[in-house]
Amino acid sequence: MIPVTEAFTSTYAKARASFVAAAEGLKLPTERHVHPAARGAEGEELSADIALLGDPDAQALLVLTSGMHGVEGFCGSGCQVAMLHDEAILAAVEARGVAVLLHHAVNPYGFSRLHRTNEDNVDLNRNFRDFSTAPAPNAAYAGVHAMMVPDRWPPTPENGAAIAAYVAAHGRAALQAAVSSGQSDRPDGLFHAGVAPAWSNVVLRDVLHRHGARRRKLGWIDFHTGLGPWGHGERIFSGPPDPAMIARAKAWYGGDVTSFYDGSSTSAALTGVAFHAALDACPGVEFTGIALEYGTLPFEATLQALRADQWLRNHPETDEATHDAIKRQLKAAFHDERAEWKAMVYAQARLAVLQALRGLHG
Repeated sequence: MIPVTEAFTSTYAKARASFVAAAEGLKLPTERHVHPAARGAEGEELSADIALLGDPDAQALLVLTSGMHGVEGFCGSGCQVAMLHDEAILAAVEARGVAVLLHHAVNPYGFSRLHRTNEDNVDLNRNFRDFSTAPAPNAAYAGVHAMMVPDRWPPTPENGAAIAAYVAAHGRAALQAAVSSGQSDRPDGLFHAGVAPAWSNVVLRDVLHRHGARRRKLGWIDFHTGLGPWGHGERIFSGPPDPAMIARAKAWYGGDVTSFYDGSSTSAALTGVAFHAALDACPGVEFTGIALEYGTLPFEATLQALRADQWLRNHPETDEATHDAIKRQLKAAFHDERAEWKAMVYAQARLAVLQALRGLHG
């Protein structure tokens, strides 16, 4: 097992190289899905990389995804790489007879360029929806868009006062819900769901269908950062409001599994979440999914970083110093460079994977 801190890297290119090297070191079957158009911050090719660990014909499959939200990929990638060097994890996979699919950098564009969103400013975890009809307008977001994405940055004192007045009148939870639930009305806005399936959406659905549709059981842990207490990994139920699915997730991971359906999660209620890809691609397969959400900075600081980055995407002509400062601010909101944080993150990820392997084996 390598030191945990060595599994976490500072750029997408380094993260991908570490993941590929770890998979090749174990001689695992791999796939590379190269983005057809977008390039990375260093001009590099961008790709979603897949590695399959364990018995490829197993009746149960555990899926581990990183980088659904781009810049959050530093955490998920570090956990994936550490697991591929963890002898206890490798032994448990073999003992339980479960296959494990590691999907590295679901959104490689955001990972490389330090955005939460993809090449089209789409929040992938709002993009897994039915686009055969026009998405319904999000009136709550429309009411706060101009306030949350101002024309000037840094925002004026008047802008800060307007947000404070909104919170005083409606509450912080209402603001979070209005901003983060997902919207398809403003492509220049926050948490944009898009108007069609994104490239990463299509790739993920294909991977899940090919590797998961023939299984009896499918478990999924999707690594995220940015909400909750520092270093704490909240296990957020990811699936439809199905009592049996929720009960199974709690049986696997413990009674502290939260859900935005009952208000117990730090996440607001969301639309277009990625679990729809598993349900659509693997019909009839018993599904149990969670998002493992790690806290970094307080909610207000994280939201401010997202607002700054959205302003930057809307104003690409900005000077280099401002650009770099906003990028540092965003990365700090979704990844902590301290060794203590990384150790806490991996310890909880490791436990969740062992619990999932046990649940899938039963």
